Amino acid sequence: MAALRLMITGANGFVGRKVSEAVRRHHAGRLELVDFLDPQTGKSPDIADPAAVNRAIVLARPERVLHLAAIAAPRQAQQDVARAWAVNFSGALHLAEALIEHSPQARLVWSGSSEAYGAAFNRGPLPLAETSPLEPMSAYGATKAAADIALGQLGRSGALDIAVLRPFNHTGPGQTPDYVVPAFAAQIAAIEKGAQPPVLKVGNLDALRDFLDVEDVVALYVAALLAEDPIPGEAFNVSTGAPVRIGTLLEGLLALSPKTISVETDPSRYAPNAVPIASGDGRKARERFGWQPARSLEQTLRDVLDSFR
Repeated sequence: MAALRLMITGANGFVGRKVSEAVRRHHAGRLELVDFLDPQTGKSPDIADPAAVNRAIVLARPERVLHLAAIAAPRQAQQDVARAWAVNFSGALHLAEALIEHSPQARLVWSGSSEAYGAAFNRGPLPLAETSPLEPMSAYGATKAAADIALGQLGRSGALDIAVLRPFNHTGPGQTPDYVVPAFAAQIAAIEKGAQPPVLKVGNLDALRDFLDVEDVVALYVAALLAEDPIPGEAFNVSTGAPVRIGTLLEGLLALSPKTISVETDPSRYAPNAVPIASGDGRKARERFGWQPARSLEQTLRDVLDSFR
């Protein structure tokens, strides 16, 4: 059987690079990577430009699409709300519409976000199942929730074969210090090199969050792409159901360093926790795709710290 043509939007991002690498190493006989390119420019199209997205789909003729392109950092989305809506919501619809018109047999695997649940985390019970309401509390969460609803409806109506994935926090080597684990690890590595005094600046350490290794998230994306039966707009949490305190992550990283490092709260980094605990029930993904997180949190922390070293 010929390999399925896989197109990844956001292929140069943190997760996109990991997926591309996994496909080349482990799934080359089943998935063939094809570029997301606008033939008019020879570059990746702006996902917010529907004409460019259409041209890219016509060129690629994909049979599987993993949609990762997004304004992915909540702080960045808050700084330019209009752009976040154009990319995260309108861009997702442009892609879906182009697939329906030009590659109607393709499966779309969409990377949503646990941020779409928002205030639902505060109502419980935890961990949240996929049937929980979407009550976003941020601009980023709202864009993801809106796209989640729209894409899910297209799947349920039969217009599109689509899996709606809701990943919770995930990290690994290559993630930028805009995110909490790399932010800690970058400072520890700098302290070890003598480039920073032995004081680690932190924000609020009290929140509890589900954390996954990026490689485990990639494994689920690939499983959803390769699943044989159609997926009619179903939502799946990408989560552990076992939240970890941010302070515990910091303690784990500090334990991996030979240096004596003190911790100091930085008022510019500190913010109250609107959501004290965010945790998702991942049983549905495990049952549907045979997926199981395989990497330990300790190994993930070590890998991130070593990447900065």
